[in-house]
Amino acid sequence: MFLENASQKGWIEVICGSMFSGKTEELIRRLRRAEFAHLKVEIFKPCIDVRYSEDEVVSHNSTTIRSTPVESSQNILLLASDVDVVGIDEAQFFDRGIIDVCRTLADSGIRVIVAGLDMDYLGKPFGPMPDLMATAEYVTKVHAICVRCGNLAHHSHRLTADSALVMLGEKDTYEPICRHCFAELTKNEQ
Repeated sequence: MFLENASQKGWIEVICGSMFSGKTEELIRRLRRAEFAHLKVEIFKPCIDVRYSEDEVVSHNSTTIRSTPVESSQNILLLASDVDVVGIDEAQFFDRGIIDVCRTLADSGIRVIVAGLDMDYLGKPFGPMPDLMATAEYVTKVHAICVRCGNLAHHSHRLTADSALVMLGEKDTYEPICRHCFAELTKNEQ
């Protein structure tokens, strides 16, 4: 993991991986630890993510933590005043301004913990995530288990024919698969 240096004031942590890999679980775990340490924590998510709740970040295992839905990344700067830690879920859905928002928060002494998909359903880097990972002091890549062969999965395979880049879904819409199974499936789809 990483060592938290008491003299270090602000930094960015990114938790990334495929769907069903535990990104949100890890985000919530870190935020709860910060709350336990009596740090002031604010959590944000894009307002389009209403799969489970409008005002909570919810993992696929139903672990929850209160959050504030926001329309754009700039709203986070307006709402994150007098805090020690900012958590951001589903960062891939934010506009590219999220990168500067995270930098600004970290530069002002705030610990920023960001979770999001690193790749879209096509296996391409997703939105602002590559830049967030490059900017972060700490990056944690978590993996699911491939539902087809049992290897480590890092692809989110879409089970429907919808070609929209952003499509919220669950186990009926996506499955985690490994590199080999993803290559086989995309070869067969061409």
